[in-house]
Amino acid sequence: MKWTKTLIQTLREVPADAEIDSHKLLVRAGLVRKVAGGLYAYMPLGMRTLRKIQQIVREEMDRSGAQEIVAPILQPAELWRTTGRWDAMGANMFRLSDRGEHEFALGPTAEEVFTDLAKGVLNSYRQLPVIIYQIQWKFRDETRPRFGLMRSKEFLMKDAYSFDMDADGADKSYWTMYHAYERIFARCGLKAVPVQADGGDMGDSLTHEFHVLADAGEDGIAWCEKCGYAANLERAERRVESAADAECAPCEEVATPDARTIEQVAAFMGLAPSAFVKSLVYVADGKCVMVCVPGDRDVNEVKLKRFLGAKNVALADNGAVLAATGANAGFVGPVGPADAQMRIVADLSLKGAAGRIVGANRDGFHLKSVSLARDTRLADADYADLTIVKAGDACPHCGGAMEIKRGIEVGQVFKLGTKYSAAFNAVYKNDKLEEKTMIMGCYGVGVSRTLQAIIEQSHDKDGIVWPSAVAPYSVVVELLDPSVPDVAKVAEDIELALEAKGIDVIVDDREERPGVKFKDADLIGFPVRVVVGAKGLAAGGVEIKRRDEAKDKTRIVAPAAAADTVAGIL
Repeated sequence: MKWTKTLIQTLREVPADAEIDSHKLLVRAGLVRKVAGGLYAYMPLGMRTLRKIQQIVREEMDRSGAQEIVAPILQPAELWRTTGRWDAMGANMFRLSDRGEHEFALGPTAEEVFTDLAKGVLNSYRQLPVIIYQIQWKFRDETRPRFGLMRSKEFLMKDAYSFDMDADGADKSYWTMYHAYERIFARCGLKAVPVQADGGDMGDSLTHEFHVLADAGEDGIAWCEKCGYAANLERAERRVESAADAECAPCEEVATPDARTIEQVAAFMGLAPSAFVKSLVYVADGKCVMVCVPGDRDVNEVKLKRFLGAKNVALADNGAVLAATGANAGFVGPVGPADAQMRIVADLSLKGAAGRIVGANRDGFHLKSVSLARDTRLADADYADLTIVKAGDACPHCGGAMEIKRGIEVGQVFKLGTKYSAAFNAVYKNDKLEEKTMIMGCYGVGVSRTLQAIIEQSHDKDGIVWPSAVAPYSVVVELLDPSVPDVAKVAEDIELALEAKGIDVIVDDREERPGVKFKDADLIGFPVRVVVGAKGLAAGGVEIKRRDEAKDKTRIVAPAAAADTVAGIL
């Protein structure tokens, strides 16, 4: 391929709306062009990489025994109403009606469609297990599209769904997909870390997210270098020791005027926030619950929801706080709230805590010398790990100090159970002709997001450093003297020799200065550069350089040996 025959347009200036390096390089290297907020056109270079990622995904899915289909992007509302998600998805879903006033959605995901399809074609245990997948565009009306392809309104996704007879089969399908994902990301040149994740509406369902660790990541990851434990902050646990404080004097009320936050009260009393108990009132499925955590920690609402077994958990408004405790928010505590029936729960690290300071349930006052065992209704069953993990917390597996890293989620594997199959009555007949509900799993890879995640993880000050498996072209031949026939002939011979070896190559045949060509090659990130010029040929060779090596590290070889040298490098 000749550069002058392509739609490659690089930019020297950084796009004004690009916030992270990978977004800047996506646009500057001419891989994508912005059409509107959260919407991008993939240009030829971007399409070449996108197709290579798709091909890796497809090969590994097929290798695992999954079968490819393509479901429609336009999905009827009736399918979504079957599971109740037509309303639950809210404003995130793009909705429209056809001329017959039938309602549809632009698919944000495809559980409903795939379950309905499976119901229609799977009816016997002899057909199971089955994993079916697609690589298809998805649509979500993001409130704030940002970071280029990381959070866009339209994105390319591989989604797969497994259908099994029993829990053992579902486990096998889960781990089959888990290992397929390990291979997919490794082949893409990504260091993707599988981390434990929260099961959401599925409760404690087994699920792992695959994250690319990067400072620009939106997700927090608790990471133990000692044993490899990794979990997103929604799920992450810590090893907790009970407080076991010495017994204290009877609690005593202290006036704390105009001090309602932990920081304000701590400053007023001249104590560290850890000396306080932070008490917050939540509404869990319509009932108020008081949640107590150390003053220097925050409630993990996902853990709280799981512990309470609630469907919905949210902070109570101040009116509900006042009614339940007798005080406004900021002066709430677990000793004698107005609602004597309100449940009180506490973080496990407060078990045995004494001599702590809590809200007095009276505006402008706190209680000091509080013993949670002596002065509250807390029982053993009311304690759990309820806080967000912080750097330095003890790993739940080995006790080592954990770090907090940032991650870009590029994939997730998830055991769905029977949530969707039961809603659609997706059943099969066993060997006794009894009807049984199929057990499902779902597995997603953000294909377009993976493209940008590779750039975020693999770039330098000059541009992208593509892994060769997903680079738009593996090799660029820099033709420095395109108007000199003999030089152009050498470049063409090298191009043909590389193509004969199955290596994709682009020849930069532009009438440009060498510096411009080299800067563009580094910006786009071709893994190998071959420089063909009159001076070099007169000296007996062509120059070959890897993109990921130091600038002064080059190889000078005879033109006839160039293709073999490049093939060896790749």
